[in-house]
Amino acid sequence: MTSTPLQGKVAVVTGAGGTMGRAVVEALLEAGCRVAAIDIQPESMRPLVAAGADRVLALACDISDPEAVVATHGRVVAALGEVDILVNNAGILSNHKIEATGVDEWRRVLGANLDGAMFWAKAVVPAMKARRWGRIVNTGSLAAKTGGLTAGTAYAVSKGALGALTFSLARELAAHGVTANAVAPAYVRTPMVTEQLSEAQRQALLAQIPVGRFCEPEEFAHVVGFLCSPLSGFITGEILDLNGGLQMD
Repeated sequence: MTSTPLQGKVAVVTGAGGTMGRAVVEALLEAGCRVAAIDIQPESMRPLVAAGADRVLALACDISDPEAVVATHGRVVAALGEVDILVNNAGILSNHKIEATGVDEWRRVLGANLDGAMFWAKAVVPAMKARRWGRIVNTGSLAAKTGGLTAGTAYAVSKGALGALTFSLARELAAHGVTANAVAPAYVRTPMVTEQLSEAQRQALLAQIPVGRFCEPEEFAHVVGFLCSPLSGFITGEILDLNGGLQMD
């Protein structure tokens, strides 16, 4: 394999302004991609634009709005060409359990974590099928299997449904040369862990993780990059756990 196995491929990464999204964008740039970095907060993507020079297109988009996704996809195609790789990484956390989960919060979490992935897949799949090559990678979560150790009801449900969407896309698209997989991390070292959990919660979690540490963003990005690579073409419909042994099955 060449040092840039995805040379010239066009990738879309949602949630690109966050810690995990930035790591994925950087990994795909290193692999040779041109990347459309999508985030609802455009200012969060300035470092990516500066680092990626002419190979990064940063666009603001509310992925829970289907019309916004269609319009943004059109801008990506006009600037970079048809999309080869879609990384549905955007998402929001909710720690509220069922009794504390309001209707607006439920809809907001599922809109960002599930609907956005479906809207973007719907936008990019036709061209992938036509060219008989494509990679879709969704960011899942351990919460889908555990019901949420610290995460709330809406978050856990959204990630469980995202797994089902991954399976559905994989089944439908396999014959067209398009794969769909997910990565299910647990406690990546992001502000979600470093700022939104107490020190007592962090220590309790570390005591349960056999490797004794949290996942690094670059480790997550490495797995995503592998699932996007040409040599991953026989893997589809897989949810790859990335949890340091916290959940084994």
